[in-house]
Amino acid sequence: MTISIYDMDRTITRRGTWTPWLLFWARREAPWRLVLAPLLGLALLGYALRWINRAQLKEWGHRLLMGRRIARPRLVAAAEAYAARVIADNVFPGAMAAIAADRDAGRRLVLATASNEYYVGAIAARLGFDDVIATPARWEADWLHHRLGGDNVYGGAKCARIIAWLQHHAIEEVPFTFYSDHISDLPLFELAVDSGGEAVAANPSPALRALAVARGWRIVEWGVPVRSLFERA
Repeated sequence: MTISIYDMDRTITRRGTWTPWLLFWARREAPWRLVLAPLLGLALLGYALRWINRAQLKEWGHRLLMGRRIARPRLVAAAEAYAARVIADNVFPGAMAAIAADRDAGRRLVLATASNEYYVGAIAARLGFDDVIATPARWEADWLHHRLGGDNVYGGAKCARIIAWLQHHAIEEVPFTFYSDHISDLPLFELAVDSGGEAVAANPSPALRALAVARGWRIVEWGVPVRSLFERA
């Protein structure tokens, strides 16, 4: 077995997917909530100033623009519609070609992202991924809660989830290739190399590009991602 693990936002997609998801949901399901969008801007500023962490930012954004509880059928329908939009206008053709080539080569495809699993699953399915590792949702029966269901899958937490996934499937000795645009995924790049696999910097941020050059990692350019003012590296 061979494995390819991909980050999503700005690796496969041109821009982040979380804020656009919140605005998509509000426009589609509760337009009146758009009047609360300026409060989301304040939450983003609080994150940029390190007053709140990424998990708190996600919970606040969800509470403001989606509400406290969402019925599963309503969420699933919206996630499918959003996934169609993402595939149509927010995916690098080069990334899709790489994913298709890995699939044709018989590689197991894993999408590992800090984005919320309740909409990532629909995107991953359209891209042909076999497995998804994403920030978990909190479900109460068939109702989605605005609180997260576990750690925000970012940085070291993403690496820990990948290790747990490999151990669960008894494939921790299998080399894997990891693609990402951001240096926050350094633990996973190093894990890929240690596995005997490959670290690939895709559309890399300046910090990651410098590190990839220094360490001799492969760099691929699928396009120019839309960077966020709130990214920290």
